Amino acid sequence: MKRLHTQQWLPISLDEAWDFFSSPKNLNEITPEDMVFEIKSDVPEKMYPGMFIMYSIRPMFNIPMKWVTEITHVSDKKFFVDEQRIGPYNIWHHEHHFEEKDGGVLMTDILHYDVGKSFLGSIASILFVDKKVRGIFDYRYKILEQRFGKK
Repeated sequence: MKRLHTQQWLPISLDEAWDFFSSPKNLNEITPEDMVFEIKSDVPEKMYPGMFIMYSIRPMFNIPMKWVTEITHVSDKKFFVDEQRIGPYNIWHHEHHFEEKDGGVLMTDILHYDVGKSFLGSIASILFVDKKVRGIFDYRYKILEQRFGKK
């Protein structure tokens, strides 16, 4: 299993950060355009534990894939967790943490993911998946700096 840990400080209030990140409707804004991300289910303004979100994505070679995540944990203005239920990963467990710090918000993401232990899964991980996952978070970092600013 792979682990990705990222942090980003944004010069915004905790309320503003939580309002933006806890709304599934904002996911498209922070997802790379080449993934052709589209929410397929009706979603409320704010997430809640047990909520399922259905998407269509094109993570590689413009091939459409169904992705379903469940919001498994929510602690208001502290953290939430999404886990893939249907999609390209064997395991996708993504924790989003928010902490007031230095007049802004420190966001910490902890992602555990795995594409499977097969030979094909191992090769795909090495050749494509790890780079793609890293690229998603790098893209998000840049977009959030453009939207909210930086130190």
